Amino acid sequence: MNRPFTFVNIAVSADGKISDEARRQVRISCEEDLIRVDKLRAFSDAIMVGIGTVLSDNPSLTIKNPLLRKERVKKGLTPNPTRVVIDSKLKTPPTSKVVDESAKTIIAVTESVDREKLNLYPKNVEIIFAGQSMVDLKKVVAELYSMGIRRLMVEGGGTLINSLLRDGLIDEINIYYGGMIIGGKNSPTPVDGNSFKKPIKLKLLNLQQLGDGIFARWKVETE
Repeated sequence: MNRPFTFVNIAVSADGKISDEARRQVRISCEEDLIRVDKLRAFSDAIMVGIGTVLSDNPSLTIKNPLLRKERVKKGLTPNPTRVVIDSKLKTPPTSKVVDESAKTIIAVTESVDREKLNLYPKNVEIIFAGQSMVDLKKVVAELYSMGIRRLMVEGGGTLINSLLRDGLIDEINIYYGGMIIGGKNSPTPVDGNSFKKPIKLKLLNLQQLGDGIFARWKVETE
């Protein structure tokens, strides 16, 4: 199956949490890491998140540095990468930042969604249908590849990352470990949901101190 090179980029606390038990947004990244993330976005063709991230964080998923946007335009690219939302039941609010007109947005939904909702979104939003009760992620990434997307950045959340790993659709994982402890047995982690029957092996590609934390880049090992 042809698919984009897909990598996860996420920030976690030193104890492996991405937010607290109330799932409130917690700033974990330092300034140096935020700059790194902005550059990663600039070198990506698309950025993917799950609907949980949209509802809890309301991210724009755009490049912050105007110089990076200008560099993309010089290369014949759009100022910002395409945004992709995995949203089985089409819960993405039409007023959310992820569907504003600063970039193209693709929302992947199931065949069972209410078709009348499709008219609520602006013209820069494209809806693709993949799967019956849940979005078929393999079908989605194949469709993205057919659209010319070759480098896909995944920014969460944990449920989406779990599903992508189960389907063998992730090549690398970038994790910034912030210098903090969040705690809480019910606090979300980078890979939420059920555990894997067999642990997924990773190979360390890079490890460095970044600001007050540590950045690690891992390759997902395939059997």
